Amino acid sequence: MITLSYLDLGAASLLVLALAGISFKMRLGLHNQLLISASRTVIQLLLVGMVLRELFKTSQLGWIMLMAFVMLTVAGRAVQSRQKRRLKGLWGYGIGTSSMFISSFAVTFFALTAVVSVTPWYMPQYAIPLLGMLLGNTMNGVSLAMNQLTQTAWQQKAFIEQRLLLGQDRVQAISDIRSDSIRTGMIPIINSMATCGIVSLPGMMTGQILAGSPPYEAVKYQIMIMFLIAAGTGFGVMASVFLTSKHLFDERHRLCLDRLKSD
Repeated sequence: MITLSYLDLGAASLLVLALAGISFKMRLGLHNQLLISASRTVIQLLLVGMVLRELFKTSQLGWIMLMAFVMLTVAGRAVQSRQKRRLKGLWGYGIGTSSMFISSFAVTFFALTAVVSVTPWYMPQYAIPLLGMLLGNTMNGVSLAMNQLTQTAWQQKAFIEQRLLLGQDRVQAISDIRSDSIRTGMIPIINSMATCGIVSLPGMMTGQILAGSPPYEAVKYQIMIMFLIAAGTGFGVMASVFLTSKHLFDERHRLCLDRLKSD
């Protein structure tokens, strides 16, 4: 494996600086976001690198669970912040976070115990990367699905209420919107699986190849990861959509859009 120096990373950063300069010249308004995001990338990855180095040395379940909890907390906050109209109170944070916890943690545990069969099952070299990839993709799917659901319910309030007046219950009244929201949340991972290996070489496979692993072994790992991500994203999206749609109605099946607030 070829070791990168800080000078090498500096050379790569010149491309981002050039892009920021072009954005400033064209008055696109993206230069500040690019520079801030690039700075956050450097700081966050260097910090997580130091944390993982110590975590790999100890391999203690308590510290691994603490890091997993931090990852889940940040992912839940990201899901909440990406919604234009989100549920008020703790529901806006709790539904997305609990959906990701149920799906990502369960799928990761299944992968570690039944697929990879690593001993101990919480070995950080496997547990943290797997959970990170699952959480990241599930986070995107859940945020897209919940945003689609609440936005469409707000825009089609009259349509939903008409269906309720015609005798439909809350499940029937919002079923079409709910199905569309699930499809929206699943689009990214479906596109990734459909074009994987043809349009793009996924990150984990590329990293393993660059690290010297045989390409065929890297391919098998990537197939496993794609299946796990698809399952985790799908279960998380469905859970978040069902919980959110249920919370949009009261126990008497009345639409309660006052439970939503906009950014």
